[in-house]
Amino acid sequence: MTETAIEIAPDSALIVIDVQKGFDDASFWGPRNNPAAEENIAALMDAWRESGRPVVLVQHASLRTGSVLAPDRPGYALKDFVEERRHDAPLITKTVNSAFYGTPDLAAWLTARGIGQLVVVGIQTNMCVETTARMAGNLGYDVLVPLDATHTFDLAGPAGLSLTADELATATAVNLQGGGFARVVTTAGLLSAAGTAVGA
Repeated sequence: MTETAIEIAPDSALIVIDVQKGFDDASFWGPRNNPAAEENIAALMDAWRESGRPVVLVQHASLRTGSVLAPDRPGYALKDFVEERRHDAPLITKTVNSAFYGTPDLAAWLTARGIGQLVVVGIQTNMCVETTARMAGNLGYDVLVPLDATHTFDLAGPAGLSLTADELATATAVNLQGGGFARVVTTAGLLSAAGTAVGA
């Protein structure tokens, strides 16, 4: 994928969505894509912290019966590599797809700090990542989504239709950039831009 030069604002916020242990349960979710997602998310969290940019964590508290992401299940916990990098990052808890419908209020937190650019990563690509990115675009934020710092799972739809995780990720890329919600970029591109901006 060819990408144009990326400019990362000094206060660009990294929004890390639902990187929770329950998503490791293959028997619950089925086949996933992009095994490099976690490594890329960790690299971005490290780069954001090293450059003094804000990181926001989001955690999904499922209300669905039997969900591995229910607050009383072990899968609700953030994955260890995220928890280890949390430091003083705020944590938003939500029960729906968009991180903008969570507690505390994400938009209010961003507005109070004058933040206008968001980098959205996490799980699942076509669910909470895409929904949050779409809403952020609607709200007027400059949104960047490194698709390789997300992953999702094969999904069945109506009338026997189904898409693989890779097909869903491709659809998300087209929806977000083609629809004008966000720019789809790569982790490498962001790391390079974030490093260049430090001390600039």
